[in-house]
Amino acid sequence: MYDAVIIGAGMSGLAAGIRMAHYDKKVCILERHKMIGGLNSYYRQGGRNYDVGLHALTNYAKKGAKTGPLVRLLRHLRMKWEELALIPQIGSSVAFPGMRLHFTNDIAHLEAEIRKKFPSQIDGFRRMIGELADYDQLGLGASGGSARQFVSRHLTDPLLIEMLFCPLLFYGGARENDMEFGQFCIMFRSIFLEGFSRPYNGVRLILQKLLDRFKRLGGELRLRSGVRQIVAKDSTARKIILDDGSEIEAKNIVSSAGWRETMNLCQVQQHSPQIPSGQLSFIETISVLDTQPKKFGHEKTIVFYNDSPVFTYKKPQQPVDLRSGVICSPNNFAYDKPLGEGMVRITSLANHDCWVSLDEEAYRLEKHRAYDRAVESAVRFIPDFRRHVIDTDMFTPLTIRRFTGHENGAIYGAPEKKYDGRTHLDNLFVCGTDQGMVGIIGSIVSGITIANKYLLGGNL
Repeated sequence: MYDAVIIGAGMSGLAAGIRMAHYDKKVCILERHKMIGGLNSYYRQGGRNYDVGLHALTNYAKKGAKTGPLVRLLRHLRMKWEELALIPQIGSSVAFPGMRLHFTNDIAHLEAEIRKKFPSQIDGFRRMIGELADYDQLGLGASGGSARQFVSRHLTDPLLIEMLFCPLLFYGGARENDMEFGQFCIMFRSIFLEGFSRPYNGVRLILQKLLDRFKRLGGELRLRSGVRQIVAKDSTARKIILDDGSEIEAKNIVSSAGWRETMNLCQVQQHSPQIPSGQLSFIETISVLDTQPKKFGHEKTIVFYNDSPVFTYKKPQQPVDLRSGVICSPNNFAYDKPLGEGMVRITSLANHDCWVSLDEEAYRLEKHRAYDRAVESAVRFIPDFRRHVIDTDMFTPLTIRRFTGHENGAIYGAPEKKYDGRTHLDNLFVCGTDQGMVGIIGSIVSGITIANKYLLGGNL
């Protein structure tokens, strides 16, 4: 019998496994696919490596920093800052018609932008920052309430409010047009107060470091081992049945599959809180270029864009919402040497139901159409790079559903989070997106937090 079985070899599952293995617990991670990482993974096609999911790591901290999620992560996983080899962003922006806000990993830069372009709002902006809840206060019991109501108490300019919400929702919004206050605090700090970075070799480096550490500590990883059912008796999970019919017993189970997905595995959803399914999904296009983006005038790391004064963040009625999006270039970080081939990635809101209704041929044609239209939308806000494209790829909501298991391809999971990580069973816990922490750093911290709180008796 295992001390713990972890469902899913994504970032949160790997982190929980490492934390348990540090204390000589017998741990097994089960992964349905042949690769680790979930959607934050990578693949090789046509002789090229592609990251999936990762635009940038949030929560950047310089070497020697004493506080913040990245520092906490390194301490609990017993890793050195140098192991992640993080390269900070050059600079990003939020682009609306007639207005751009530029920001870096130094909040003073964004403050200067707001003081210059929204002078009447700067005092309220500073007061708002001062009232953000701290990460440690959020912990396993993050506070609810509307983020828009909180922001509106401090800011009065509708355009500034929309521009600030655009990056936060695109990078962590599980609700339509708003965020829970706790999620807002997490995302605002992670993007604007701490900022973006990227390992030189992308997500592969992070995954390999986590996997190597887990295995060196004696952890067991089973690939191609999907879970069919969690069998419970009374208030305790007794065993796990895999897709091939084999059974595994464990004292504790940690699931990174998502709240509703985990409840479906228990087949007793009526005994648990009814959390609605997430509805927000994306497409992402990847364009490989014959030159570096800087060569044709694109120097920003990430551009969050919207083509009207009001940002609409909701499930579109059509396959793709082309009014807004995110443009990321992995090349535009502060590297000492060029990153190799140029690349531009464009993310847009998408409707899972539209994509799942297509037959194979229609799906293929719609991907080509969506790629062209997404790029056409994006080049309104950055220099036109289309003549430099030498290769392309793309993922859709079906890709997200395949590699995360999330209903509706909801990349950030359910709109309501289970911050305490507890379920109706005494020894079954959830970690990852539906526990309330999103992004790579957030997911890793979530796995650590759940392991510490429930499986290690509070070992911090």
